[in-house]
Amino acid sequence: MTSSGPLRDPANRVSPKAVRLWLLESLIAFAFFLGGSLLVARWLGGSDWPWVPRWFAQDPWLLPAAVVVLTLPFLAAEPFVRYAVHRWELSGDVVYARSGFLTREWVFVPVSRIQTVDKGQGWFERLLGLATLEIRTASHAGSSTIKGLDYRVAAGLAEQLAHRAEKLRDDAT
Repeated sequence: MTSSGPLRDPANRVSPKAVRLWLLESLIAFAFFLGGSLLVARWLGGSDWPWVPRWFAQDPWLLPAAVVVLTLPFLAAEPFVRYAVHRWELSGDVVYARSGFLTREWVFVPVSRIQTVDKGQGWFERLLGLATLEIRTASHAGSSTIKGLDYRVAAGLAEQLAHRAEKLRDDAT
């Protein structure tokens, strides 16, 4: 296979509401990190255990402060970068999706290989009117997902993919 240059971006962005979903998920992750660091700091602060450094036993607040300084900027920026990267497109008889925050993934799913198309909603997705589309094939890679779609877009795309896949299977027989 030859390449004529870099891959172009898929045409469609995910829903802008996905940023809110990812911010909410980041906020929950931050609360767990901060809560865990506060518990550890409280447990180890002022202790005379020999394995706890004296500087930490005297200033246990340094652990939660480090968690805030190191994780908050990352968790706050991640949803916006993720929104800029996540894209999808139904082009001809191929579903093309790009995702990834730290590592990028490009997925091409031939419609003729699609076995099932499922849409799902978690609690927060339902609250925001979003859905995740899962496209399952018989390949070794298993399934591909497109997260952060508006619910109506996901429902319409799922129906369109199911009809196209059925039509291609009927034409092949």
